[in-house]
Amino acid sequence: MPRKGQTVIQRRALRLSQNRAHPLYLFCLTGDEILKVADISRLSRDDAGKLIGYQRPEVRRHIQEIADYLNTDDVLFPNSLILALSSRVKFRGSRGPHVKDGFAEAGILQIRVPGPKDSKPAWIVDGQQRALAISKSKRKDLPIPINAFVADDVALQRDQFFRVNNTKPLPRGLITELLPEVSTPLPANLEARKIPSGLCDLLNSDKHSPFRGLIMRASTAADRKKRAVVADSSIIKMVQESISSPSGCLFPYRNIATGETDFDGIWATLLAFWTAVQKTFPDAWGKSPQKSRLMHGAGIRAMGRLMDRIMGQFTPLNHGALDHVRHELKIIAPICRWTSGRWAELDLEWNEIQNVPRHIRILSNLLVRAYVQGRAA
Repeated sequence: MPRKGQTVIQRRALRLSQNRAHPLYLFCLTGDEILKVADISRLSRDDAGKLIGYQRPEVRRHIQEIADYLNTDDVLFPNSLILALSSRVKFRGSRGPHVKDGFAEAGILQIRVPGPKDSKPAWIVDGQQRALAISKSKRKDLPIPINAFVADDVALQRDQFFRVNNTKPLPRGLITELLPEVSTPLPANLEARKIPSGLCDLLNSDKHSPFRGLIMRASTAADRKKRAVVADSSIIKMVQESISSPSGCLFPYRNIATGETDFDGIWATLLAFWTAVQKTFPDAWGKSPQKSRLMHGAGIRAMGRLMDRIMGQFTPLNHGALDHVRHELKIIAPICRWTSGRWAELDLEWNEIQNVPRHIRILSNLLVRAYVQGRAA
């Protein structure tokens, strides 16, 4: 144990031979030491809109439950925390026989405790709720098992965060927002959502996008949440359906065999269609889903399927594409009841439309059918 006033924690550790560039260490820290040396990298965005961090918000009830258990008399806490260590930490191998076996080396790990104005030399990749619970409990001297790897690069930390939590129920919004920032190969189910999530980011940030600032993401700052009225999951599902389905208007822009994607074509298509939607239904645009079903999950998904029908007919990069789409949308505008009235064909009031598969399906079918019949008339 370090003496009171020491600025360096020295702990016996094992260094495993896995990756030369990123050493892996097994050791322990007390509950009191963990938050002295380790930060929690909260998911947020900087002033330029760049994603920083990766951790979900704390769950107070879960933290209190762990703390209550730790305050009992008979505690067994084998769950290790995973930390990313700064390259500033030092490891000194032990001398003598039997300190190496070809897989691991015994030694002393030195972690400097930072001053009040210094950055911490570690980040919690997995176990933030446990770390906070330990810090709130009476057992601050309890030794906690630690797995740690050296990584200054936040991209590698995010990658490990994904892999550690791949089978855990992470919030869907957190997963989808982090996906575009992960550069390493991902499981197939996550890889399929990577491009739609990146496009969701662009729709929410690009100055030419009608959705700019309207999409709620896990990193949305508290002072901007009131304006963010569209769920990011609705946008991502709308884009993902169009890219993955052969009948989708975005499908031709992705080469399944090579994995190459024509982002310019996809972006032009999304921009032309949804800008035309904004201009066709200005009174329904930008309002909360409670006041406008166009901004509702069902409205976004249904209009996305109409987008597949309309935008599959021409190249969106052509001059006059926006005017052409607006002309096409005028065909279905008279039957739309986004903010008031009754969808007569569906026998539903405007605010009875719900974000459930059946309502998405019947609303989609109505819009596409009205469009096809209107063009044929």
